[in-house]
Amino acid sequence: MTDLFDRLSELAPELLEQTGITLWVVVAALLFGGIGGLVVGTTITVTRRGGVLQQPVVYAILNALVNTIRPIPFIIFLVAMQPLTRLVIGRGIGNEAIIFALSLAATFAIARIVEQNLVTVDPGVIEAARASGAGPWRIIRTVILPEGAGPLILGYTFAIVALIDMSAVAGLAGGQGLGYYAVSYGLRNFDEVVTWSALVIIVVITQLVQGLGNWLARRVLRR
Repeated sequence: MTDLFDRLSELAPELLEQTGITLWVVVAALLFGGIGGLVVGTTITVTRRGGVLQQPVVYAILNALVNTIRPIPFIIFLVAMQPLTRLVIGRGIGNEAIIFALSLAATFAIARIVEQNLVTVDPGVIEAARASGAGPWRIIRTVILPEGAGPLILGYTFAIVALIDMSAVAGLAGGQGLGYYAVSYGLRNFDEVVTWSALVIIVVITQLVQGLGNWLARRVLRR
């Protein structure tokens, strides 16, 4: 047991650094992908048939785009986006490249989550807002998004956990993080302490995120 504690003490600085990198990558991807997904998902919701901004052509294009990109496994998407990544950020490897690819993947994944939650908003509430003279943009801002806030929080919580999972392949594109550390220094060196330490940290982060998301959703739904 003493040897294990000594080993963990030795690994602590590197584990802390890799944990920070993982959190940075996930938060940055969530910021860009979360905003993009909210915009795309809301647009799909309000432009569908019967929506407050019904636009069949816009809906068909965005819906097809989400359906095409969302199911692609991230490891394949990461490789496929290399030319675009180099064009946009000037390089195809590193944590910045991972953030770019994660942000794109998250945009389309979150867009579907947003749509699925916003379409559950009671149509009667929307019709009441229409009857009171509220315009489409006001209905989106003051009715649809607030009414769907609780489910959206749970949806975004799921997205964060998925981003943590996807960030584990960062090493394939020259990035770092807990996944990279577990594979490069744990699996390849047959060091179970490294592998399990990284795994435990990822599980703890996931549990904290899920718990916080559940708590926020409950508070919003009670209002």
